[in-house]
Formats: sequence, C-alpha cells, structure tokens
Amino acid sequence: MKQETNPFPKTKLQWLWENMKGCRGIYFVGMAGTVVYNILQLTVPYFSGKIVDLFLTGENARENLSTHRDLFYQLILAMVLFTLLRCVIVYGVCMIYEHVSQTVLYRVRNYLYDKIQRQDMTFYSTYRTGDLMTRLTGDLDAIRHMVAWIIRMVIESFSLFAAAAIFFLYTNWKMALCLLVIAPFVFWIIYLFRNKVAPMHALLREKLSQMNTCAQENISGNRVVKAFAREDYEIEKFDKANRDFCETNKATAMVWLKFFPYVETIANLMPLVMLGVGGVFLIKGQLTMGEYVAFSGLIWAIANPMRQMGNIMNEFQRFSAASRKVMELYYSEPKIKDHEDAKEHPDRFDGKIEFKNVSFQYEDGDLPVLHNISFTVNPGETVAIMGETGCGKTSLINLIPRFYEPTEGKVLIDGTPVENLRLHDLRRHIGLATQDVLLYSDTIEGNIAYGDGSIKINDVVKFARYSSASDFIAKMPEGYDTIVGERGVGLSGGQKQRISLARALAIRPSILILDDTTSAVDMETEKQIQHSLKELDFPCTKVIIAQRISTTRDADRIVVLRDGYIEESGTHEELLAKKGYYYELVKLQTGLDEL
Repeated sequence: MKQETNPFPKTKLQWLWENMKGCRGIYFVGMAGTVVYNILQLTVPYFSGKIVDLFLTGENARENLSTHRDLFYQLILAMVLFTLLRCVIVYGVCMIYEHVSQTVLYRVRNYLYDKIQRQDMTFYSTYRTGDLMTRLTGDLDAIRHMVAWIIRMVIESFSLFAAAAIFFLYTNWKMALCLLVIAPFVFWIIYLFRNKVAPMHALLREKLSQMNTCAQENISGNRVVKAFAREDYEIEKFDKANRDFCETNKATAMVWLKFFPYVETIANLMPLVMLGVGGVFLIKGQLTMGEYVAFSGLIWAIANPMRQMGNIMNEFQRFSAASRKVMELYYSEPKIKDHEDAKEHPDRFDGKIEFKNVSFQYEDGDLPVLHNISFTVNPGETVAIMGETGCGKTSLINLIPRFYEPTEGKVLIDGTPVENLRLHDLRRHIGLATQDVLLYSDTIEGNIAYGDGSIKINDVVKFARYSSASDFIAKMPEGYDTIVGERGVGLSGGQKQRISLARALAIRPSILILDDTTSAVDMETEKQIQHSLKELDFPCTKVIIAQRISTTRDADRIVVLRDGYIEESGTHEELLAKKGYYYELVKLQTGLDEL
C-alpha cells in the first residue's frame, strides 16, 4: 500500500504539541500521573497475594496470624491507603487533561477564525459555509477528544499492560509467558482494523460536512424555499443527506463489530489459560496460592488494554480525519496579503484611481473577464460604470480594494500600486455598498456604525439622512435601536440598500464604490440620494455601477464595458453624440425613438 505523504509542515501530533504551548509542563504531569496511578493498580493484588501466602494458605499461616497480626493490619491499611491515593491522582489527572484540552480547543478555534477572517475572495468561493462550520465545531471537538481522552487511554493501556507484564514476569515468568503469548495476535488484529477503518472515518467526515452544508443553505435560503413551496423537496434532500451520514456511521461502526469478537475471544482466553495452566503449576508447586490470587486479580490488566485498543484506534482515526481538515485551514495562506515591503498609509487618500492595461481572469475561469482596461479617475470625480450583465463591471471594481489581483497591468491609487499598500490601510479608506446587502443581527445604529465603532449617534443620523434612510428609520418602533433580523430580514430591499449606503458613508471614505446600490429604491428616493452624494461634507471619489440613466447622467465620466473591453467612454452628452450602446440604452429607458 502506497504511503500517504504529509502535505503539512508538521505531523498531526507535532501540530497538536505546538498548540499545547503554555500547558506542556502540566500535561507532562498528567501523563506521569496516568503512569503512576496505573502502577498503583498492582498494589491491591500484590498485597492480597501477600496476605494469602502469609496468613491464609502458607505453612506458617496460623503462627503468622498470631505473632504478626500487626503486619496483617498494616497490609490491609496499605491496600486502603494506596486505593485512596490512586483515586486522588485519577481525579487530578482527569482535571489536567480536561484543562489542557479546553485550552487547546479555545486556542485553535480562535486561530482558525482569525485565519478565515483574513482569507481572500478565492477562499470563500472554494469552501462551503457548512464545511467551514464543521471544521470549527465537530472537527475541533475530535481534536479536543484526542487531547482529553485518546492520549490518556493510550498511556493508560500501555502503562497498565507493561506494569502488569513486568509484575507477572517478576512473580512467575513461566506463568507470565503463557498469558502474554496471546498479546501479539491482538495487536495484529488491531493493525488490520486500522487499515479498514481509516478510509471510513474520512468518508464519514465528508458526509457530516455535506449534511451541515445542506442544512445551512436551506436555513439561509428559507425565503426562496417558501416562495417556490419547496419545503417537501428540501426535507427530502436533507433526509437523503442525513440517511447517507447515518448509513456511513453504521458502516463505520460495523467495521469494529467485525473485529471485536476476535479481540474479545482472545481476551477471554486468558482466564481459561489462568485456570488450566495456573492449576497445573499450583498442583506441581511451581506457583503459590498467593501468586495465583495475584495473577487472578491482575489478569484484567492484560485483557482490558487489549479490548480498549480497538476503541482507541477507532477514535484516533476519527481524530486523524478531522485534524487533516483543521490543519488544511490552519496552514492555509491567502494569496492576497500584505507584501513585506508594503507601505503604511494611515492618512486619507486624495482619491486618484488609475487602471493601466488591466486584464483579469478568475482562477477557475476559462476565459479572461477584463481585457486591457485603462482609464483614470481624478480626485473628487464621479465615474459611472455601465454595461450588459456579465461584462465585468463588478470584477473591475473588486480590483480597487484588492479583493482580486489583475492577471496583467496595474491598479494604482494616488500613484501607488494597490499591491504596495497595506490591505488594512487600503480598505479602511474605501467605502463599499453592493446590490446584495448583508446586514447583521444588530441594531440599525450598529449596522451603520459597523465600520467605525467610535462614531456618535448624531453622525449615524447624518449618514442615514445622506442615504435617505432616516425617514423610514424614524417610523420604526425603536428607531435606530431597532434590531434587524439575520441578513436584514424584515426590511425591504430598498431599505437594506439605504442602510448599506449609510454604512459605507459612515467611515468617511476617500473612495466610495457603489455596485448598483440604488437598484431597489424608487426614482424619487434615488434622486434624493444623488443630491446627498453631491453635498457630502468630506472629499470623496465615487465609482458607481448603475444601469439607470438618472444615476449616470450627472457623472463626470461614463465608462461603458462590453465583453470585458471598454466600448466607449465620455460624458453623458459625448456618449449620446456617439450613438453607441449608451445612446441605445437612453432611448430604451426614455421610450423615445430619437434623442
């Protein structure tokens, strides 16, 4: 079988150890405690054997009981004290494992969330939301389980097995060998089980991700489901995903059930060996009754680790499948990030935007989206981008805040290529409002002030007035303290767009990008917004995607795209004179045959 290569800079256990930083010392104490309390398991059988040989079945048992009664009580007291000591150590060890596992869980989850926040747009188009949620929840729980239970059980099983084996060999090596000769067969069965169950856990993890994705998409798109009366279809689709997960889960469990009888049979042979071989040794005088009692009292310490190995291997394979997915996210790096020599720019931009021979193609696309785009937007100007659906308008404006990078050419702001600026400094001075609005489950004030947490309520009201949102907000029962539902449920499309515009304006951007932001508002409201945008109390360069002539008419320049090329460019009057795409669009919207 071909050995799987490790695509990550560290193995799974090395990565786990790395995330135990700060807790490694106490974790060592926990592992040492696990070894100690398992060694203490030998004390009760050992003292029991001594009591049997000295005070019950030995040649001088009656004499010892009368002359050394204090030793008898001391042995019983030692059994009680060592049992209590073992209980205390077990409690402390369990607390240590749980503390370290929760610390690792907290640390890794925060790190992953930070990673997700800093990823680029390509990442979000690659990974499904349900899959990411699975990595942050179920997969991380499997990692916590590894730290809290699996490692502990591995140490416990091997230390208990080793301690019992050494004790047996020390007590009577012949009897010990007769019992331990069975152990290699169990380890061989566990090895075969591991090869069978590993791919099953990887498949099980994928089925869980698919089920979570199905549920997440359905909940997010519940309005569409209800609009098309597709509840039964969605229920059936989720039932199929749930059934697949259930069947895979049962199939995974059945793998162990196929191997379990063999392990259990071998483990149960030990008492038979003990009874048969031990009886013969006892009759021949090669084994004392006390030693026989000690062996009988500790035979579980050999059998139980064998039984436990299957569960340990099963859980380890679950950890292995989950950790691979988590580490993939942990070590992922965004392709769009700050260059080492990126310039800091804490101050506002003047707002000059230049596209120099820019071409662009998505990584998963077959054809370029933009071809050799060149134009300049001077500080304070308003440029409108127009064109038919799919011509590259949104792709063009996404290059300004560096959501994507051009495959050829340069995008510059104030003469500096955007890739030479720190992303934080670049984006904090760009206000963006899109047609597809995302509002958070927060107050209206919180949504508008999202980009600037220090903004005062008076400024929130002012920017709501700029976006013509203040009137409908004032009519709400709690005004700006009204809680909007997830993604703005309860608000109309136009209301959400106006709150989104107010949010973009609230950061007082040097560059304002509007992607069809007023498509869902009426003509009168749009006119008010256009007037407000001219009266802003801060300098701002505006790039607006729009299809309404009422929006583009007063722009300083209109750029018309077609199939990724600049078809025409100029003012409203200049484009009408050219009688091209813009001219035909104006005729279509005005209903006139000639202009």
